[in-house]
Amino acid sequence: MMIPQPVMDKLNQQIANEFGAAHNYLAMACRFDELGLKMLSQWFFRQGEEEREHGRKILNYLLETGAKVSLQATPAPSGDIDNPLAIVRAALEQEKEVTRQINEIAATAEQHKDFATRSFINWFIDEQVEEVSTMTELLNLVELAGENHLLQVEMRVAKMMVAPH
Repeated sequence: MMIPQPVMDKLNQQIANEFGAAHNYLAMACRFDELGLKMLSQWFFRQGEEEREHGRKILNYLLETGAKVSLQATPAPSGDIDNPLAIVRAALEQEKEVTRQINEIAATAEQHKDFATRSFINWFIDEQVEEVSTMTELLNLVELAGENHLLQVEMRVAKMMVAPH
């Protein structure tokens, strides 16, 4: 199977994007740990793992289709990670950006009549709906709790982590 070059380029870029998002989540998890918010730290470590899995899934797709994998550097973590609210806001913005990137891949695949990649990318489209929704819910919780009630957020996150999502 031959993936058109523009689609292959977008997929290779998305591998870097996914690993970059994982790197950002690691930084966020570390900051939550430093703040003593261990459940939020675990949550963000888990998010980082998911992003790495997404990158691997795209990489495996390229290998499976015989496309050229071109690994790219990932930037250092960015964004304001001074306080819990800023961290969660940055995480939501990151998920919105990943959604935009995934949609761009879908549009490029359609434009080049690469229906196999278009089908493959549907899983990521659905996943991003869940990711944005979950991060929006977490942001709402942190905003409602405020700085003085973050331990309540910790308890809620602990429950969220054991519930299937």
